[in-house]
Amino acid sequence: MIATIKHNSRNYKIDLAKPLDISIPLKGGDKNVNAWYLDPPKITPHEEDGFVGKVTEGASTNFNDIWFNPHSHVTHTECLGHISEEFNSINKRLKKFFFLAEVITVAPEQLNGDFIISEKQLKYALGNKKRQAVVIRTLPNLGDKKSKRYSDSNPPYLMENAAKYLVKKGVEHLLVDLPSVDKERDGGELLSHKAFWNMAGKPRTKATITEFIYVPNPVEDGTYFLNLQVAPFENDASPCRPVLFKIEDN
Repeated sequence: MIATIKHNSRNYKIDLAKPLDISIPLKGGDKNVNAWYLDPPKITPHEEDGFVGKVTEGASTNFNDIWFNPHSHVTHTECLGHISEEFNSINKRLKKFFFLAEVITVAPEQLNGDFIISEKQLKYALGNKKRQAVVIRTLPNLGDKKSKRYSDSNPPYLMENAAKYLVKKGVEHLLVDLPSVDKERDGGELLSHKAFWNMAGKPRTKATITEFIYVPNPVEDGTYFLNLQVAPFENDASPCRPVLFKIEDN
């Protein structure tokens, strides 16, 4: 099914029958991705007064309780409410869902014992391209990203100047295959979060950060349309399912 999207006076064609899902699903147990020192998520049949919500246990339906944290356990999109004093909901801030996006692959550089994504790397990868969204795939890109336990592992992160560069480029939506755009232990500075949302100036209330994506290796670097849908949670962050659509030749 071919659809036409108009962006900046140009028509783009995408095939809605060929979605490229770059989310990590939530599943209960130790094999789920995890960060920030939390226990694994739980998906268990509801139990109450002898009732067990499981068909194989005699119930008429499967009726599960789910415990998780969106920042720790699943692909999620967050708004500036993640770090603002006042309440901001991703469900209220994200009101458009299709964006022209650039997928780039970056091998984090070593700096003072950390692995970082620098402004120089982003400049090289993006050049003079103007995109609403940037999707960053880091190397090595192994399948264990979908089940890795990141706590106390000091994963790669964005330098503050890299986040500022994306703001200067007009990028509204940043997607990364990492647990955070900031260093795991940074004393609460959150420099890249603050820079991307411009918390020192006029806050960018419509900008979003999506973490814990997984971009499969067959997905080539280049320009796509991104469909970014979030579960309608009134919260600073919500589970999401970012889907890429390749731009078809006219």
